[in-house]
Amino acid sequence: MTQNKGKALIIGAGIAGLSSAYYLLQKGWEVEILEQNDLTNNCSYGNAGMIVPSHFTPLAAPGVVAQGIRWMFDSKSPFYVKPSLNSRLISWGLKFLKHSNQSHVDRSASAIRDLNLASSILYNEIAQKDGFDFELNQNGILMLYKTEKVAQEETELAHKAISMGLRVDILDKAGIQALEPNTQLDVIGGINYKCDGHMNPMKLMQQMIAYLKNNGVIFHTHHQVKGFETSGNYIKAVIANDQKFTADRFVMTGGSFLPELAQKAGIKIQLMPGKGYSLMHRPENPLSQIEHAALLLEARVAVTPMDGQIRFGGTMELASHHDKINMKRVEGIIQSIPKYLPDFQVKMPKESEIWFGYRPCAPDGLPYLGESSRLKNLIIAGGGGMMGLSLGPVFGKTVSEIANEQKPTADIHIFNPERFN
Repeated sequence: MTQNKGKALIIGAGIAGLSSAYYLLQKGWEVEILEQNDLTNNCSYGNAGMIVPSHFTPLAAPGVVAQGIRWMFDSKSPFYVKPSLNSRLISWGLKFLKHSNQSHVDRSASAIRDLNLASSILYNEIAQKDGFDFELNQNGILMLYKTEKVAQEETELAHKAISMGLRVDILDKAGIQALEPNTQLDVIGGINYKCDGHMNPMKLMQQMIAYLKNNGVIFHTHHQVKGFETSGNYIKAVIANDQKFTADRFVMTGGSFLPELAQKAGIKIQLMPGKGYSLMHRPENPLSQIEHAALLLEARVAVTPMDGQIRFGGTMELASHHDKINMKRVEGIIQSIPKYLPDFQVKMPKESEIWFGYRPCAPDGLPYLGESSRLKNLIIAGGGGMMGLSLGPVFGKTVSEIANEQKPTADIHIFNPERFN
């Protein structure tokens, strides 16, 4: 029997929080989780379900700013920043501008690649355990393009990926079509990132919660953190719902609410919520089901086969949290689908059929992962942006390693959670 290492309190029941609980449990920790909502919906549920070693380029990269400015004036575009005098957005934007350069991309690429590759291996291990069947499929993700300009950009990126040791095929129209024999592709070519994969995130989350509960993890839902009780450089307790929760180690995940959470502990974390939408579509002809997850590149739309259906998702809307669904942005997703996949004539869904969630986006496009230097028993794991689900297991494994005072397997120095303090 594994020796009890102490008690860990995790704040946030997204994939980072659940994965942290999973690996801490394996090392003999007693684990409790605080979650401000219930366990039926957060950003880990409705996303595209992609595992993406291919995403080694951070969001802050050359060309993103110019493209973003052009898109801002189109209500259906894939990217939108709501103009605001919000000091948080201004501070985030200035740091984003500072990091949108090639040297930042070159410094970050290997570390992002390695983190995603490590997480991909961990997903394979989790999928082998009893009680887990979340449609994991490591058959690659297709990058589909319709224009010569994007073809050239993606081919250059693919060669970079190959030079970094990733498994990649650059394919012409016939080659990419051969990978999808059951549906027509209206594209000029594509890249198959064979290093990538996909899954059903809803099943993953439900099965992870069931596993944790069956193994003694206690969940406290509808518990919003009000503050932290500290002594010197250590957290003694978390205050939530007028209760004190004590522990030996505290893990702060929190998704897109991480800045507000960190602020209550006296730590500054720069992050903006990037709102995205998704919807499920059941093909009229079940034989036209797609085999691979894909990205429709010019449209920035993600396509994932899932439980006999297809999930379409996209848009990046940087603004404060709000519950309003912008139907124009959903319309942009819907209108782009038949331009790449003519067999799929997707009807505009009702507002009640649309899921939305917030990607936690750091201004340099890098996650926050590591131990706090200010509060010695606090570990922070979040800010994965569009890689959040992909990075979940490696976040959790790293949290467990830090809690057990082991050197993290992954090189995480570039992801220092207090780098903007």
